[in-house]
Amino acid sequence: MTKLSVNINKIATLRNSRGGNVPDVLKVATAIQQFGAQGITVHPRPDERHIRYQDARDLVKVVHTEYNIEGNPQHNFIDLVLECMPTQVTLVPDAIGALTSNAGWDTVKHQSYLTEIIHEFQRKGIRTSIFVNADVRMIEGAKATGTDRIELYTESYAHEYGKGNLAGITPFVLAAEKANELQLGINAGHDLSLENIKFFKDNIPQLLEVSIGHALITESLFLGLENVVNMYLQKLK
Repeated sequence: MTKLSVNINKIATLRNSRGGNVPDVLKVATAIQQFGAQGITVHPRPDERHIRYQDARDLVKVVHTEYNIEGNPQHNFIDLVLECMPTQVTLVPDAIGALTSNAGWDTVKHQSYLTEIIHEFQRKGIRTSIFVNADVRMIEGAKATGTDRIELYTESYAHEYGKGNLAGITPFVLAAEKANELQLGINAGHDLSLENIKFFKDNIPQLLEVSIGHALITESLFLGLENVVNMYLQKLK
């Protein structure tokens, strides 16, 4: 079964829009795990517009499943990860001020940079993952860094699936096959939803984990958080 890690950034966005601590991200993370999700993901940005660095620290006390912290490995982010000691760190090449993640790493161009950072996290026993486009060259470049896993950036798949173009999954299948050949673990995330998750999961060999936030929280407004978490779990079996 592919694991579901729920990104709770949007919960923090809602809290921050009003001030105070409602909704409480710690209580929501606790509930999501009680509902059956196998992980919690956060992606703090430098401006802390949703998840704050202190949230990431506080979540250490309540996340008893897998804890995944995503972000651009600048110095303060590296320090945060080493302080929190999550199960996994996912390296994402976010530009400062980017609304959301919009590209994977060029693992060839940035190979030496990524290698140094990955080894630092691995020395502390933290599993590493690199956010990459579905490009065989980028998968090969990721392998050369020594990373444990890659996370496939799935926006293009979701866009093509929404248009009815099922062939949009082809580069992801090829990328996954290369990752399996190179013995890299496979995660995936970005714009995955109840509508498109099952087809993706059924076609990606040895998909270990998906990280889903925006769609899951949006769907929960209509269907309820506990119900939606369990709907994802059923589709990921």
